[in-house]
Amino acid sequence: MTQTISLLPPRAPVKKGRLVADGSGVHATPMQFQDLRTFALSLPHTKPSEQWGGTAFKVEGKVFLFVVPDAEVIEAVVFKCTPDEFDDLTQIDGIAQAPYFAKRLWVRVADLSALRAAELQRRIRRSYDLVVGKLPKKVQAALAAAASRAPRR
Repeated sequence: MTQTISLLPPRAPVKKGRLVADGSGVHATPMQFQDLRTFALSLPHTKPSEQWGGTAFKVEGKVFLFVVPDAEVIEAVVFKCTPDEFDDLTQIDGIAQAPYFAKRLWVRVADLSALRAAELQRRIRRSYDLVVGKLPKKVQAALAAAASRAPRR
């Protein structure tokens, strides 16, 4: 019998009385995998890569988003953030430090109802910008030039 091992831990249990990022207490409908994929691929020069039991979205070979799908539903999302964002995000139930990624500054959202879709997209875009910001200046300039020449979606 073959056993599949995922690099990510099992889904965290959902606690009652979760804090939602906007503080409203209203839980959003979790984003579907295809919607998240479409959004991630709309970011300039993004390429998906199937690895580690999920889909990594990369810019210039650097991961900015990792998604663990369960059919068409997302089981977990991992993205980069700033130190201040990390502290704020990890205070929300369903969001924790991402295992197996760089120490701190990467969070794993195991309960997608913890963030509204628009907030999740904003955080993913921020992760993309943080990763692009660490690329060599010459590569950043080439990406910016190519993005300005590309037709709007």
